[in-house]
Amino acid sequence: MSMTPKEAISYIENYGWSTTRLGLERTKELLEKLGNPQKSLKFIHVAGSNGKGSTCAMIAAILESAGYKTGLYISPYIEIFNERIRINGEYISGERLAEITERVMAIADAMEDHPSQFELVTAIAIQYYYEENCDIVVLEVGMGGALDSTNAIDAPEVAVITNIGLEHTEYLGSNLEEIAETKSGIIKPGCNCVCYDGDQVVVETVQKVCEKIRVPLTIAYKNRIRKISSGLNGQEFMYLPFDGSDKGEEYNLALLGDHQLRNVAVVLAIVQVLRDRGWKINRDAVRTGLRKVKWPARFEVLNRNPLFILDGGHNPQCAEALVEAINEYLPEEKIIFLLGVLGDKDYESIIQMMLPFAEEFICVTPLSERALPAFQLAEFIRSLGGNATYADDIPQGVMKALEKGENNPVIGFGSLYLAGAVRKEFKKREKAALRSRGIKNRNALTEEERIKGSEVIAKRILSLPEYEKAEKVFLYKWTKGEVRLDPLEAFNNTEPHRKRFLYPLTLEEGEMVALEPGEGRDSWKTGAFGILEPVYEKGKEVSPEEIDFVICPLSAFDREGNRLGMGGGYYDRFLPKCKNAVIVGVAFDVQEIYKVPREPYDYKPDMIITDSGIVKEHQE
Repeated sequence: MSMTPKEAISYIENYGWSTTRLGLERTKELLEKLGNPQKSLKFIHVAGSNGKGSTCAMIAAILESAGYKTGLYISPYIEIFNERIRINGEYISGERLAEITERVMAIADAMEDHPSQFELVTAIAIQYYYEENCDIVVLEVGMGGALDSTNAIDAPEVAVITNIGLEHTEYLGSNLEEIAETKSGIIKPGCNCVCYDGDQVVVETVQKVCEKIRVPLTIAYKNRIRKISSGLNGQEFMYLPFDGSDKGEEYNLALLGDHQLRNVAVVLAIVQVLRDRGWKINRDAVRTGLRKVKWPARFEVLNRNPLFILDGGHNPQCAEALVEAINEYLPEEKIIFLLGVLGDKDYESIIQMMLPFAEEFICVTPLSERALPAFQLAEFIRSLGGNATYADDIPQGVMKALEKGENNPVIGFGSLYLAGAVRKEFKKREKAALRSRGIKNRNALTEEERIKGSEVIAKRILSLPEYEKAEKVFLYKWTKGEVRLDPLEAFNNTEPHRKRFLYPLTLEEGEMVALEPGEGRDSWKTGAFGILEPVYEKGKEVSPEEIDFVICPLSAFDREGNRLGMGGGYYDRFLPKCKNAVIVGVAFDVQEIYKVPREPYDYKPDMIITDSGIVKEHQE
């Protein structure tokens, strides 16, 4: 029996090999036994203390906009494990993760020195990028550089050193020079290097390494970025050319904060180096990438009314960037801070920086064994003279913050472990509200309007060439208010060549299967949601790969072709398995909303059919 996605993640995160173990031997051995997939790939390798993730996200967005199939490897994840491994913004599917993990596991478990968690993930990701024929991979270093498992690759196209500060001194060195030297271990003969214009000691250390091995170095000078305007919708800036003139290219950046403008200086330097190496990246690709880039939990506006901002900052350098952003976007405001920290971080320095801006701290316990309990954090803040309370859990903390935030902005920060849980809670609330709105509008239709609209939708489906060719069609038994598909069933009973109709059966494990129902009334039963379902014992299960055409109900949709399901997630888990099917969502026009909040793991249909037309993905 094949490994499931849940089993794959459980194996990777096994406590026995989850601790940090620097060194390249295990990763190199693992990759060698996989056939050295890394040798067939091109990389941009990014090391640093702060700004790594944002830099990776921006350069990946630009490369994707330039038409390259772009892998992105990051850590840690914010919400789900699959975030760590992406291609063109899409997370690795659970099925692919399980499939590759099973192969890697067989090799790793036979090794005398078992690879660590990070080493396993690195090998799985590289194998995935290789099998998917990526043109280039943006690879974020986990910790350090020289001995980090990502450094098992050969010379990258570009080795990038972002802002460096004192971190992980027990592993990387006791001062900035030693840490910079360790991180510079990703620089290899044959690559180019781009270095952030930061502390002079760091820059000089990187220069020495590049000179020693004859690697061309580009310093990404901050003063080449000139801010034009900034607001909570994004910021506009000018990038000054190398020739020293004061007129450059203007760009819009979706990410907020002056620290992101410093990071974008690094990104634009990387773009120029890639162009010099022969990569085709035009100005429109740069503009599109920077305008559309998303990077969660980095001064991210989750909600406007009340204003709720999420930041994953967890060290003094991140706190300094947060202070800059507060001064720029929320001047003279008193803020409700939703705060959760890890006990082994320098949380005192972070709190001291935030105290002047705070109306109140609401303390929560992040989802980590290293978390400082919320009540202890609240006591500590009160000992410093701050106003602090605590919540029993993160959902309660979010609710408290929203209640308090009616008159004050809210900022959640202190740990990426907190950020993931807060984002999940927010999205759950937002999607539930939008789903409820779509269903309410749908249910407000009269029965006559629903019947008439359903007939129009059915005729549109019947007119599709894809439907005409299909032999196995997966559809649903409608419930009150939904688009009725009985016109399709009636037509199917009269046409000469009948299609095989398959229907969903929801299982206790939260999964869905496709069944061809048996004959007679006893072949159907009423399911958990009051919907008719085929009886498993009376029907015939059909694998998702055999299905030609899928019709799924929606609670809401937007004009870019994004969908909101009914909330159970059954279709989101099932649809990716229908690899050979045309996926069609159906809804009434009244279920349209302005924008569906979409995550990379949400499944987007090929088209949405309504009573007024067919909605396909909006092409910008």
